Amino acid sequence: MQQQNLHGAIVVITGASSGIGRATAFTFARHGARLVLAARRADVLATVAAECEQLGTESLVVPTDVTDSGAVQLLAQAAFAFGGRIDIWVNNAGIGAVGAFNAVPLEAHEQVIRTNLFGYLYGAYAVLPYFQRQQSGMLINVVSLGAWLPEPFTVSYSASKYGLRGLMDTIRTELSGHPNIHVCDVHPSYIDTPGFQHGANYTGRLIKPAPPVFSAQKVADTIVALTQHPRPSTMVGWTGSALRMAYSLMPSVTRRVGLRLMQRYLRQAERVPVTEGSIFSPTPVPHGNDISGGWGSTSGQGSKWLGMALLAGLVAGLYALGQGKSGTDNSGA
Repeated sequence: MQQQNLHGAIVVITGASSGIGRATAFTFARHGARLVLAARRADVLATVAAECEQLGTESLVVPTDVTDSGAVQLLAQAAFAFGGRIDIWVNNAGIGAVGAFNAVPLEAHEQVIRTNLFGYLYGAYAVLPYFQRQQSGMLINVVSLGAWLPEPFTVSYSASKYGLRGLMDTIRTELSGHPNIHVCDVHPSYIDTPGFQHGANYTGRLIKPAPPVFSAQKVADTIVALTQHPRPSTMVGWTGSALRMAYSLMPSVTRRVGLRLMQRYLRQAERVPVTEGSIFSPTPVPHGNDISGGWGSTSGQGSKWLGMALLAGLVAGLYALGQGKSGTDNSGA
């Protein structure tokens, strides 16, 4: 395995206008990478590019809607023209729609899958020919904890993230004969980004991340670290690993507990208007252009104990429900 020299490396980042993408752009800039920044909002991308250049690197802004395969192809072509090669491609653009399955309009489900799954497929399809000609390159996919366990009221989001695991596992298998081409998936836990404000909300209740909430910088640091030590799958945030393990051990019980907790939350949460957010077109929202969503990164020691208490409650609930079951648990229950 060859380590990636980031100084002068050509790095493409989709969804670079806010949240994890913006934090990742700044982190690569500090390492001297040359950046190709993609998102739908050209004006916001220009601001990100200016900040990257203040950190001492060059950048190119390419407004791109990742649901348009032709636009993603043009993004790859622009990146190659900019640097003469493409070293790293970060698939990061993503959206969500929260609500009961039949309460979410069909077109919203379609748009979530089109962005989160097809957008990543288009990115891989566009960049891999460059990697294969170069015989090197790294495709990094920001996926989700939601790729490992079903989260109620996020059907299309979960479908897209589960699909990404299969998509990238299969691409990784096909590329196994290319030792210097890497496909790396990053699975964040709950992260402090504007994603919750950008997403569509059909519940009529305020949706916010469950604690502990980790910083977008933690994800950005993980992405950059992967360029030095590639690995197929990386969790970010200890709660993600714990919940993934709980689901693998007791899937049907975990589903029931998760559903009950979400239903209880929605009964008590603050009422808000139903909104499609910015899933169809960019819409100004509070904190919309920031790295942070204004939730406050609570991944410190105090929050760790809070999270451990919540997780302990989940485990206790799992155990109690498990004791009440007849026979053993199975994923088909």
